[in-house]
Amino acid sequence: MFEETFAAELATRIGSRVEVATDNNLIEGILSTVTAELVLVIDISSGYNDNAKLYISLDAINFVRFPQAA
Repeated sequence: MFEETFAAELATRIGSRVEVATDNNLIEGILSTVTAELVLVIDISSGYNDNAKLYISLDAINFVRFPQAA
């Protein structure tokens, strides 16, 4: 039940800069897509003109933060 609410809230923020923390990684990028099971973040910080697409399972996410622009 919580995952449905979590996914619905994330879906309202598609297009925002995001930091997603899992047990092993801190992923920074643009929130692109949210489904009932997966989140797609476009990593724009790699520095190599090829933006990496990172699919993250909702149940693997520890927290999400939306940093403010300076």
